[in-house]
Amino acid sequence: MRVLVTGGAGFIGSHFVRRRLAVGDDVVVLDKLTYSGNLANLEGLGCDFREGDIADAGAVSEAAEGCEAVVNFAAETHVDRSILEAGDFIRTDVYGPHVLLEWARRSGARLVHVSTDEVYGDIPEGTTSRETDALRPSSPYSASKAGGDLQVLAYVRTYGVDARVTRGANTYGSHQHPEKLIPLFVTNALDGQPLPVYGDGRQRREWLHVADHSAAIELVLHEGAAGEVYNVAGEERENLDVMRRIVEATGADPSLLRHVADRPGHDRRYALDSSKLRQLGWRPEQSFEQGLEQTVEWYRANRAWWERIKSGEYRAYYARQYADRLS
Repeated sequence: MRVLVTGGAGFIGSHFVRRRLAVGDDVVVLDKLTYSGNLANLEGLGCDFREGDIADAGAVSEAAEGCEAVVNFAAETHVDRSILEAGDFIRTDVYGPHVLLEWARRSGARLVHVSTDEVYGDIPEGTTSRETDALRPSSPYSASKAGGDLQVLAYVRTYGVDARVTRGANTYGSHQHPEKLIPLFVTNALDGQPLPVYGDGRQRREWLHVADHSAAIELVLHEGAAGEVYNVAGEERENLDVMRRIVEATGADPSLLRHVADRPGHDRRYALDSSKLRQLGWRPEQSFEQGLEQTVEWYRANRAWWERIKSGEYRAYYARQYADRLS
């Protein structure tokens, strides 16, 4: 299969590219190479890389020529950044899927749109979000992702586009940009830097290893039905528990944990019902304990990868985000 992977130089996208190349697919990667797109993630893989924006119809048409499917990982993804500056999220996460859907409508190709559990918003203890639940996004990021999801479903109904949506839990593993919780805490801990805990740290999230997430998306690409949404759940943990495990795994001083002002509109809990995906045959293979240990060791062994990132644009973002909180 010839497949276009948008956002393929990013975290989950690059893992998916490796997976498809391993089974012999002809993979084209389209990536804008913003701060989170990293060509080092594709080094030595031998895919056909094109630099471009999914919101650019010409770039999409050129990269997608001859492709039978497109898997869309391209997105602005970080909640904190969306609170600071929401405009880029609307362009990439709402208008970008529209451009991809227009191409899929013209070409007849299959499309998988990769989304997030955050579109469901905050949910009470003892409950899980199902694919048929109402979308109640809380942040500019999750609202933009919900907009993309709804466009996909509308294009299926209106134009008969062969498209489906996946909504994954918090994903972790190697090659994740250090603005996200686990790599932020791991790299800060390895450097003896403060570990900023939002509020009381009692927020609860499901954690999904990137290999299991990639396998789920691959399954939906081949076995999922047009117009359907598939949740991809992880293991639920309290944020503070995850942070303490990172401190232990890195050997950092527990006093580095610093409770700081919480994020505006911070959701307390997400949890997914993934029984629909399990009916297709998906099962996670990586336990959180094993996956976290492997992830910590990858960041410990690959300092050059993340030190290069943290020496650039990231410094300005980090100062803007945390300077007042940690002062």
